[in-house]
Amino acid sequence: MEKIRLVIAEDQTMTRETLAQILGLEEDIQVVGTASDGERALSVCRAQKPDVLLTDIGMPKLTGIEVTETIRKELPETQVVILTIYGDDDKVFAAIKAGARGYVLKDSPPEDALAAIRAVARGESLLNPVLITRILAEFGRLTVQKAADNAVFAQLTDREREVLSFIGKGMRNKEIADSLFISEKTVKNHISKIFEKLEVNSRAEAALLAARQGLV
Repeated sequence: MEKIRLVIAEDQTMTRETLAQILGLEEDIQVVGTASDGERALSVCRAQKPDVLLTDIGMPKLTGIEVTETIRKELPETQVVILTIYGDDDKVFAAIKAGARGYVLKDSPPEDALAAIRAVARGESLLNPVLITRILAEFGRLTVQKAADNAVFAQLTDREREVLSFIGKGMRNKEIADSLFISEKTVKNHISKIFEKLEVNSRAEAALLAARQGLV
């Protein structure tokens, strides 16, 4: 039987060693390396090219999310399973976007980690049941928020969208005016209209909405 080559990245020594010992006892799993921080995790993965990386989401030096992003680019054959804690939703959503395929709560029994490792090694995805409802709810909220943003942005003219994109890039009024070959007064008028339509009070708020809408 061909074994699943596994790398474990966890900054807590006892947790890392316990996982390596328990998971390494399985007949179908071979632990080919461990790491105590994100940079080391990447180094070990580059050298070993494992089938699966099991990594804590909150690693020092490089987070599990940053490690996942790099792994997906450099080692697409290596699948990532994220270890996380209950309530760490924002990081889990970021890990999903980064390309992680499995998500296991740290206080779950070893069987959950094993199931996730085996699933992603087969090309599947596995999410801890406790996280599913929370993640679906969050994606639902983001969908509603996106629809609301779209409705607001539909009020902007093409020129106002241009000005907003420049605001999102941190450009000053004079720089925007020079780029669009218009006067600073016209830029100020556009910004006033943008603030009114978006119901914001500052350039920072406007820039945040521009980034969320993908204008930056």
